[in-house]
Amino acid sequence: MTEAWKQAFARVPELLAAHVQISVSALVLAMLICLPLAIWASRAPKVATFTLAIASLIQTIPGLALLALFYPLLLGLSALIGGGISAFGFLPALLALTLYALLPILRNAVTGLAGVDPAVAEAADGLGMTQSQKLYLVEAPLAAPIIMAGIRTAAVWTIGAATLSTTVGQPSLGDLIFAGLQTQNWTLVLTGCLFSALLAISVDLLLGLIEMGIRKRRKIFVWTGMAIIAAGLMVATLPLMIARDNVVVIGAKGFSEQYILARLIGSRLEEAGYTVRYRDGLGSAVVYQALSEGDIDVYVEYSGTIWTNQMERTDSQPKAAMLQTIAQWTSSNHGVKMLGELGFENTYAFAIRPADAREKTLKTLDDLARVSSDFNFGTDVEFLERPEWQMVQDAYPIRFKDARSFSPTFMYPALASGEVDVISAFSSDGRIAANNFVVLEDPRGAIPSYEAIMLLAPDRSSDDKFVAALNPLVGAITVEVMREANYMVDRKDDKKTSRQAARWLNEKLRE
Repeated sequence: MTEAWKQAFARVPELLAAHVQISVSALVLAMLICLPLAIWASRAPKVATFTLAIASLIQTIPGLALLALFYPLLLGLSALIGGGISAFGFLPALLALTLYALLPILRNAVTGLAGVDPAVAEAADGLGMTQSQKLYLVEAPLAAPIIMAGIRTAAVWTIGAATLSTTVGQPSLGDLIFAGLQTQNWTLVLTGCLFSALLAISVDLLLGLIEMGIRKRRKIFVWTGMAIIAAGLMVATLPLMIARDNVVVIGAKGFSEQYILARLIGSRLEEAGYTVRYRDGLGSAVVYQALSEGDIDVYVEYSGTIWTNQMERTDSQPKAAMLQTIAQWTSSNHGVKMLGELGFENTYAFAIRPADAREKTLKTLDDLARVSSDFNFGTDVEFLERPEWQMVQDAYPIRFKDARSFSPTFMYPALASGEVDVISAFSSDGRIAANNFVVLEDPRGAIPSYEAIMLLAPDRSSDDKFVAALNPLVGAITVEVMREANYMVDRKDDKKTSRQAARWLNEKLRE
């Protein structure tokens, strides 16, 4: 087995445990909501119509959108009641997945209970049964196979959708899938998909065994299925029950450089005696909020992102003044400590093919504005909604023919293949030089400085051991070294994992 497979499989137990935890919690909560509601709805057609319509409407919303919606909702609710509600991790994932599981359980439960033969119901009434007795002794047993079929469907949907919970900071097998997609590490993608599929198939088969036992009135099947599920649940969640001291959670956004830097930081903290966990694939707003609330302990941010996204500044300052202002703002407003800059900048850089640069004499963004109506624009998934894009448009009369969003991994192939004509690249990305792309100058200074800075959560700011372990990284990484490390992960041939690139970078810094 290669090192890539070993590293992927080594992450499975903990991520599988977290995946099981969130999936089972959401499924159980959905059942607790749906089953009483189904009893009411089966006896009141108007209630059934209304509840099924709402559940169907929720089902039309993509799972990723549901997760994204709960983040600002929980933030607003927390602010309204004075704090205490986390918009990061387990809670938003639980709420979104629960809603996603409602429809199949509710629909099948209503159908099963409403579909009981009227003659059987009348016979129960003739025997003098109360409504409760009729429900538990007659209707529920007859409807149980149909209800179980709905639960099976909901279970498979929930386990699949749980991979998306990575985006709001809840660990899952999706961590492997998202990291693999961003770095084109198909070993990670296949591992995440494989274990997610195996989990869904196993749960479906076991619930099917229970369903068959209910339908054929064979209690042995029911108890066997339930026993295996209970045993599997205990084994799968065992990694979460093991107490760990000095656990540090390191955050990372969804591109190669962030994965590498997170592993670099992790290696330094492990050497200092900490146990490390990673929360990968987080959005800019989510990761900073998680840090300020202590849900993660440290991550690498970029000065321009804090300046525009968090501080909502549209002006420009010299680098030193900007960094000082950011450090004061993060500390006074959120208790977040800026440990220092790492030594390189990773700013947005408009890149084009060298042939276009020569033929159309393109050197600056002013030149690009002249031909932009003939160009297709490719960006990462955030850029078009970021303040920086508006700042560029305010400074230059750029109006592209079309604009498309890509995962950062796929922007560069899209430019090389001619699918787009210009991309919002990252200046520390090794693929710019590898493809001979030309980076256009920004003579009007529309794009702010993007120095890589290390931010610490409030509780870690006073941890001397923690700070001492990370201080050697401050000012130690040049942009040339970072580009080389990034390209190790992003290239097609002799590709390295983010952990291998971080190990190389760590050794380079010690030379």
